[in-house]
Amino acid sequence: MPSKIDVAPLTVRPRDDAPAVSGVANAETFDVMGLRLHNIHRSAIVDSVVDAVEDHGKLLVVNANAHCVTLSQSEPWMRGLFAQADIAFCDGAGVQMATKILKGFTPHRTTPPEWIGAALERLGPKARVFWLGGAPEVAQQAAASYEARFDVVTAGVQHGYFDASPGSAESRAVIARINESRPTILLVNMGMPRQERWLWDNWQELSPVVAITAGALVDHAAGRVRRPPRWVANLGVEWLVRLIREPRRLWRRYLLGLPVFGVYLLGYAIKANLPGQDRAQSKISA
Repeated sequence: MPSKIDVAPLTVRPRDDAPAVSGVANAETFDVMGLRLHNIHRSAIVDSVVDAVEDHGKLLVVNANAHCVTLSQSEPWMRGLFAQADIAFCDGAGVQMATKILKGFTPHRTTPPEWIGAALERLGPKARVFWLGGAPEVAQQAAASYEARFDVVTAGVQHGYFDASPGSAESRAVIARINESRPTILLVNMGMPRQERWLWDNWQELSPVVAITAGALVDHAAGRVRRPPRWVANLGVEWLVRLIREPRRLWRRYLLGLPVFGVYLLGYAIKANLPGQDRAQSKISA
């Protein structure tokens, strides 16, 4: 059972290529359990993605759920990725709950399947999409589906069954293929934390592109997995629906991971209410 809640120092890599993101300009930035997030509505994410594609910019979009927050407690690189991301949004009831308990407000929550279609509808053929991750036939089906639905161009498709370790020959070949295909949108569907780690290791090597950690979007796009109604997510039980649908793949994340997340959250809540914490925070803010 985890007991340590202090977040280790980290060095955030400089972002010389960081664009001015219109949709994020007025979004509140906050820290929850060591992760930097934006309190941003999905419509503003859509605006930012569209603007970046039309401006040929480079944009990194990531999302945080309870599993991500738990991983970040022992993986400093995860916190570094979120610190340098252009957009880092809440994707899960657990993160909403933690923010409400620790910060006193409930942030906007969304997930890529809820807004990626709106962005692609606006972009049409300007969206040259590269699909990274998923089983080979599933990724191909996803690409064909989005071409038909949104009139986008498929820049490339690469399944997720390659050696994604830093500096591997296969990973270098994937980077070269992505850059050569000149996508405007890169959908990284390799599962958490593999997709985040790959971007942390290789973001500087990618040419200008809007990279989005999309998780199971490839399965949704291919028609292999259907999202539950929005009201299920609003009740905070979408995780239960996913567990019932995919018990073999997700039982560890939810049945073991959620209690661990709860322990970490309790530790942060206790620490936040210790005497002197307000004064210490005021000194840090000053």
